[in-house]
Amino acid sequence: MSKLLKPTNYKALLDLKQTELAIKKIKDFFLNSLSTELRLRRVTAPLFVLRGLGLNDDLNGVERPVSFPIKDMNEATAEVVHSLAKWKRVTLAEYNIEPGFGIVTDMNAIRSDEEMDNIHSLYVDQWDWERVITAEDRNVTFLKKIVNKIYSAILRTEFFICETYPQLKHFLPEDVFFIHSEELAKMYPGKTAKEREDLICKKYGAVFIMGIGGKLSDGKEHDLRAPDYDDWSTPNEEGFLGLNGDLLIWYPVLERSIELSSMGIRVDKEALERQLKLQGKEERKKLYFHQRLLNDTLPLSIGGGIGQSRLCMILLHKAHIGETQSSIWPDSMRQECKEAGMTLI
Repeated sequence: MSKLLKPTNYKALLDLKQTELAIKKIKDFFLNSLSTELRLRRVTAPLFVLRGLGLNDDLNGVERPVSFPIKDMNEATAEVVHSLAKWKRVTLAEYNIEPGFGIVTDMNAIRSDEEMDNIHSLYVDQWDWERVITAEDRNVTFLKKIVNKIYSAILRTEFFICETYPQLKHFLPEDVFFIHSEELAKMYPGKTAKEREDLICKKYGAVFIMGIGGKLSDGKEHDLRAPDYDDWSTPNEEGFLGLNGDLLIWYPVLERSIELSSMGIRVDKEALERQLKLQGKEERKKLYFHQRLLNDTLPLSIGGGIGQSRLCMILLHKAHIGETQSSIWPDSMRQECKEAGMTLI
């Protein structure tokens, strides 16, 4: 059964030529805004990394990376990155980036296990960023400060593109509402995590849900997270602080919430040990990345990813991510999109 959402009487506000130009304008403007807000320097990133180093992102822990043998390296296996969460932290160390500054790069990935719909594609493109912090920055107040800076860059980009194309009208609220995943679960008992996201985003417009990965009082996680990049388990009196989270907005075109960014303060040694034990993955401590962290050769950091095609999609009021990126879609979905007025690139 198709998971495609088809808005009634949908009509794209920009044609194909305008859309392609607008995508470039958004990407250039937002990257400059984000880099200025967070003091990020652009670096070049890999499309693939070697298997067995612990550098690839495990996302929810179940997605299979696309891999291939390397003829010139004795058939060693390379994996297309899922994201650059851990690679970026190693790069901060290699480039000797000082606290308060960071890096940003264009990340391109293939996620072959993705279930395709209006906002999910086999092809993922995002701005991956990472910034060096101090031990004193590892708190919720600092996390919120960085989220607000990112959201400010999004708002400026929305204003810019709406001024450029007057047929586009701004819809994003001025402020982000922050809530912990435990508090959200208690606010909407009996609802699924996705239903809770829709309800809270419809109410506030832009929401940052903190503490994603740790088990809530009902014994379930709001969503799964790998144990070795975000710190989702640092304890406090109520359970855990939640030093990570997702930034979501309510999207009127599809009448649903959409995640724009996943980010967080990264694990220190204690959090890494704790989360590997919680998920039964302590064998990872032998891997290159984990050894670097445990041996104090990696800086403390905060980082995340912001979807490029997804941000373009919502700022251009498109109904399908295939209207802002070129990818592979089932023939049946292409036909449905055509009938519904969604012109896939």
